[in-house]
Amino acid sequence: MAWIWQRCGCRVPVLERTFTSIGSLESVRGKVFHRRHVSIWISACCPVLGRRPLETLNFPSRSTFILTKNYTSLLRTPVRWHHSTRRACCYSKTHSEETYTDPFKLGRRDLMNLYEDIKKELLVSTTELREMCEYYFDGRGKALRPVVVVLMARACNAHYNNSREVLASQRSVALVIEMIHTASLVHDDVIDGSDSRRGKTTVNHLWGEKKAVLAGDYILSAASMALARIGNIAVVSVLGQVIEDLVRGEFLQLGSKEDENERFAHYLEKTFKKTASLIANSCKAVSILGCPDPKVHEIAYQYGKNIGIAFQLIDDVLDFTACAGQLGKPTAADLRLGLATGPVLFACQQFPELNTLIMRRFSLPGDVDRAWQYVRQSDGVQQATYLARRYCHEAIREISKLQPSPERDALIQLTEIVLTRDK
Repeated sequence: MAWIWQRCGCRVPVLERTFTSIGSLESVRGKVFHRRHVSIWISACCPVLGRRPLETLNFPSRSTFILTKNYTSLLRTPVRWHHSTRRACCYSKTHSEETYTDPFKLGRRDLMNLYEDIKKELLVSTTELREMCEYYFDGRGKALRPVVVVLMARACNAHYNNSREVLASQRSVALVIEMIHTASLVHDDVIDGSDSRRGKTTVNHLWGEKKAVLAGDYILSAASMALARIGNIAVVSVLGQVIEDLVRGEFLQLGSKEDENERFAHYLEKTFKKTASLIANSCKAVSILGCPDPKVHEIAYQYGKNIGIAFQLIDDVLDFTACAGQLGKPTAADLRLGLATGPVLFACQQFPELNTLIMRRFSLPGDVDRAWQYVRQSDGVQQATYLARRYCHEAIREISKLQPSPERDALIQLTEIVLTRDK
């Protein structure tokens, strides 16, 4: 396959180690190299609001680089300029020999009747409880997590024995993690007192907090039963870790660090436990079911971990850049909950007065508006976006260790979707 990476019309930040094994961009022009020398593909991003990114490196004048099918040459072609506005990222890649495959379309075949199968797991005699449990399983979302799971399952199977079929047990993992994720949303809405989720009224707002907690508990119990039927002890242990991490992550979110130097590590740990752990461990689970190689298990885990953290970073960015209609929830929601996310923590570097607001969790009148203005006047949004891009680069580096397959390439493409989403 061939990916064509195009240069933006703006200054572009790139991960410095992209070409560490073959030298700088200038030194490799016209040289021959093998694919194994390229650790991470190049990406380019338009700085938000025209502000300067963290690190910059200019591409050679009027050129774009192509990695050919046999990865044996580095070519130069005239640059094709493009521009994107109000997007987290504007790099693009074009498959030169076959049409682009939507990762969601590729994963859809294995997820037919996903929500109907989940509802079968939630069969209860009480009408009200059934309605509450099924409320979010309406099929309106893209089912990102199940899609990642089935694509990873196919990619690992293809790597191990050239089979692109998803095992029944691997598909069951997709059901289980979607149920665990949804149960966590129900509980989160109770904790946060939210009245909207995915553009609709929350369970706790419709039925009350006490019943919402019980509904979330019941979904978790049904997920646990489905997990037990998979019959693999290692998988049960791996996915059991997800539930533990969700609880620990919620406790981390309820607290904060007085030491400014510890705050960002605290934020990233919370982000991993609340968001990335589920993706990382579910990817590892399907790799265990499809391949006995521990190295493959680690590749799957690291891909899920990195793309999961990137997903949450972009979610935190969208809280400052997207409208409520796009998000399906009110903007500045995190600030109103007293949460200092990535853009806020980066903004503290330019506006130290934000630290006082963070410690009192934006609780005084006017704190939310002040914090919002500080973030918008700083490079916080851009730096958080750039950090998300670095995590995506790492996800690409990991998944590229697997044998080539359409699913592996779809997982690579998924990193771009994560970075450029607007809701």
